[in-house]
Amino acid sequence: MPPDPEPAVSVIIPAYNEAHRLAAGYARLAPVLASLGADVEIVIVDDGSRDATAATAATVYGALDPVVVRHPHNRGKGAAVATGIAQARGARLLVVDADMAIDPVHYPALVAGLDHADVVAGSRAATGAIHYASRARTWAARAFHLVVRHYTGVRLADTQCGAKALRRGPARLLALLGTIEGFAYDVEYLHLAARLGLRVEAYPVSWRDVSGSTVRLSRAPLAMLNDLRRLRHATYQLPGVILAAPAPASLAATLSHHGALGAVIAHGPNNDLVVVGRHDGPAAAAVAAAAGGTLGAVGLAALVHRQAEALA
Repeated sequence: MPPDPEPAVSVIIPAYNEAHRLAAGYARLAPVLASLGADVEIVIVDDGSRDATAATAATVYGALDPVVVRHPHNRGKGAAVATGIAQARGARLLVVDADMAIDPVHYPALVAGLDHADVVAGSRAATGAIHYASRARTWAARAFHLVVRHYTGVRLADTQCGAKALRRGPARLLALLGTIEGFAYDVEYLHLAARLGLRVEAYPVSWRDVSGSTVRLSRAPLAMLNDLRRLRHATYQLPGVILAAPAPASLAATLSHHGALGAVIAHGPNNDLVVVGRHDGPAAAAVAAAAGGTLGAVGLAALVHRQAEALA
């Protein structure tokens, strides 16, 4: 039996204790689904919730036959997004929050922006400032923006907007390279995108500050600050295989057999690099043996300006 055709767009929804907000979020998303395409895939990642998030997601989005993945324990929003990216089959990915606080009317434009960009980041800062219902959260967000610039050089005015569109190949590469599993994962993705030479654009969006966020001002800012500090010294290396000849058609099956979800082949002028997750060394060894490639560690510099294509 031939495999199911790949959807044009995959909507990835990370969720942690979101059972009470999923229905309202879906009600906001539903009117724009047709504008995203006839074959939209929904991928919901329950990040170890203590409530009925997974069961509620399967029910609320049931008519769309969603892919619902559950982490056995809470790992963080970045980890949930990475899992969603590894699972998604669409050529274009849209990562959004479960509450759909960013007005979904903007989602088709975010996806359309991928015609000429690798990453399109929604921005709530079109008027120059982001105002939350909580004054403390507003000031915390402004301070965080200054810290982001200091540690990473990322100058986007709104790195934490809950709506971003990414082409699947580059998204897979960012997810494999990323080390931050918490709320600051967006910053690392944007930081890595700049270093890889990816095309990043901002798109202005409107939003509403929906109550019930899982961001806790007592703990999240310190954790995010610690994550950003580490980026200056992060060593980005992944198991990989150098292929001098075109990759065989069986490559994806080999990776899948060894459980290496989310793998990427990065095309260059002289060779191709197959890149897998940090814990998927055995899969890389199997690819090297099957395809006649050279096994080794692939650093960030070797991936700059390569064309990333999703594999298994």
